[in-house]
Amino acid sequence: MIDLKDIIEARDNLKGITHLTNLDLSTTFSNMAGAKVYLKTENLQKTGSFKIRGAYNKVAQLSEKEAQRGVIAASAGNHAQGVAMAAAKAGIPSVIVMPEGAPLSKVMATRDYGARVVLHGQVYDDAYQKAKEIQRSTEATFIHAFDDPHVIAGQGTIGLEILDQLPELDMVFVPIGGGGLASGVALAIKSRKPQVKVIGVEAEGAACMKASREAGKICNLTSASTIADGIAVKCPGNLTFDLIQQYVDDIVTVDDEEIASTILLLLERAKLVVEGAGAVALASVLYHKYPVAGKNVAVVVSGGNIDVNFISRIIEKGLVKAGRHIRLSTAMIDKPGSLQAFLHVIAQERGNVISINHDRTRTRLPLDQAIVEAVIETQSKEHGERIVQALEHRGFKVELVSL
Repeated sequence: MIDLKDIIEARDNLKGITHLTNLDLSTTFSNMAGAKVYLKTENLQKTGSFKIRGAYNKVAQLSEKEAQRGVIAASAGNHAQGVAMAAAKAGIPSVIVMPEGAPLSKVMATRDYGARVVLHGQVYDDAYQKAKEIQRSTEATFIHAFDDPHVIAGQGTIGLEILDQLPELDMVFVPIGGGGLASGVALAIKSRKPQVKVIGVEAEGAACMKASREAGKICNLTSASTIADGIAVKCPGNLTFDLIQQYVDDIVTVDDEEIASTILLLLERAKLVVEGAGAVALASVLYHKYPVAGKNVAVVVSGGNIDVNFISRIIEKGLVKAGRHIRLSTAMIDKPGSLQAFLHVIAQERGNVISINHDRTRTRLPLDQAIVEAVIETQSKEHGERIVQALEHRGFKVELVSL
């Protein structure tokens, strides 16, 4: 088993290797939660996530013979980069097996650190089975993403840092996939301040640890479907399950819509780029999954390795949900000046036209009319409603169309 001295030793191993990431008080999120909310910005850690901590601590334990055979790992992305970087620093070869659907940015970054990447399966568990198969033939040292005492000890150094940075800590919220981060952080914090509550957070579509906790034994989900790919795990580890049972006070879940909204909030309000797994802990606080009123709350923002194309989709959907992008449709007389009058009203109300389509060819449309559809950028839902009211006041029959 693992105890506090292992985490303290890991902290010594990581000196000069990892950043001491900030624990920043967020006024915005504190006001939204009704508590003092501090963000532990592991998305700004080397390799873009906390995973370098556990991976490097494991590599530091290898014998000379083990180092010569190299290392192998399975990962949805962040552990991959951590192992690849740790191996590169140690001058040893690494092979990483990743799910076929892993974000391209994570695959490319892992290769850039010098690892040989093998793509296999749909989720982490599929990649894990393939990595174990390769490991048996190469005799490379397998570095588990979460169910390894040295990996857990490395992740636990975050807990020590949080306690040093915020001695008056009341609660900490930590993402859970396989459980390495949560078990390490919980062990570190509970060993020093048992009165601090540790709350684990899973994605609703991949809540293997919560299901296992409720059943009192390890459960294997039939699927793990969530935008938080870094914690899309169907089965927790044996070691992590035992540690979480002992040290984590409760586990809550958040859905994908809540995760996406939190990613957008972090980007817009905190100027932080965060991936799905990195946003779940804050999402649970902002959506009031567990009482935090009046408490000093630390939230582990575990990673920032998100695909740029996925960010754009989250932004677009978030703007629609917030009423800041609307699509209007109206029929108007097809003569000079009609479209100009329509656009003039929008401009007067300070709406910004993103795109517009003028169509006079629809079959059931009178010959003297055209259908106009416009996507408009607005300041809020209320602003969009004022634009619609102003258009109707000028005689345009406007319909809101779903984006």
